[in-house]
Amino acid sequence: QVQLQESGGGLVQPGGSLKLSCAASGRTFSNYAMGWFRQAPGKERAFVAAIEWSGHSTYYVDSVKGRFTISRTNAKNTVYLQMNSLKFEDTAVYYCVGYSSPYYSNRSPDYWGQGTQVTVSS
Repeated sequence: QVQLQESGGGLVQPGGSLKLSCAASGRTFSNYAMGWFRQAPGKERAFVAAIEWSGHSTYYVDSVKGRFTISRTNAKNTVYLQMNSLKFEDTAVYYCVGYSSPYYSNRSPDYWGQGTQVTVSS
């Protein structure tokens, strides 16, 4: 069984920054791609970012490119999402996800965390 636990969400003003963390357990973390999805109020869950097993390849939805950075520390079984220049429209529940493959592809994740709330408000 795979467990993913997010942390780092909260309330931030527009233009501010937050860093989300996701601790993984239950499998060999370094062998698999990881990512983040988000669900805004009244909307479906949507892809935000992904990172392949080595950390060398990353992928982002267009709306966060240049503002968000996904990274991972395999020795700590942790994936991160650094979010800068936050906007009102970034408000959502953010979910850590895992894939049963070292490489990312545009398909549904295999594992999901419980989610952490990010609210951008003045």
